[in-house]
Amino acid sequence: MIEQNIEIPVDLPMKFIFDILTPQPHFINKQAQMTTQRSASQDEDLLLQDFSRNVTTKSWILFSGNAAVVSAIPLWLFWRIHQMDFSSYFIHFIIGTIVSTYFLNLAYQNMKFILKHKIAQKREEAVNREISKIFANDKNANKKDKDDRVLTRKNEVADFEATTFSIFYNNSFYLVCLIVLSFFVLKNFSPTVNYLFSVGLSTLVVFLFSTGQK
Repeated sequence: MIEQNIEIPVDLPMKFIFDILTPQPHFINKQAQMTTQRSASQDEDLLLQDFSRNVTTKSWILFSGNAAVVSAIPLWLFWRIHQMDFSSYFIHFIIGTIVSTYFLNLAYQNMKFILKHKIAQKREEAVNREISKIFANDKNANKKDKDDRVLTRKNEVADFEATTFSIFYNNSFYLVCLIVLSFFVLKNFSPTVNYLFSVGLSTLVVFLFSTGQK
């Protein structure tokens, strides 16, 4: 077998030769850096969810469905009690239901945004205890994994509680306003005026109240 000796030109700089023969640190640590960046990105996404007014598609569908159901309640009320014929006042009912559904949906979102961060702060201690029990027997878990789990769980709890309370509160507020206006304040007006103003003012009050919370 013929041995081939690799000759290195003597005129090459020693730093260049060293760089060729020595593995570069940035290649070795590239995967670790990418993992760290992904983890940091996930943390940022969770924090943005905590402070963002945007709602998920699931929440939007839930809000829209609830708003449509609650907005349809006045239809039965004015049809059966105030004796408004559905076929004669079809246009009024459609306009009132659509407007009410739209603004109730916005009221849900506003209330959820206001409550979510407050609930997250109040539930932080309880969530920490819950996650600590889960990680108590896991010797391989590190503090970073635990903190990520706490942040995720806290966001889930706050999102669920804020969503359910927002729906319950705004629905109750809307129905109370509607009953007071239609049966007491506007009872002497015509059914058409009673319906339009009862639904419109109730929706407006609920929406404005949801934007004024601190």
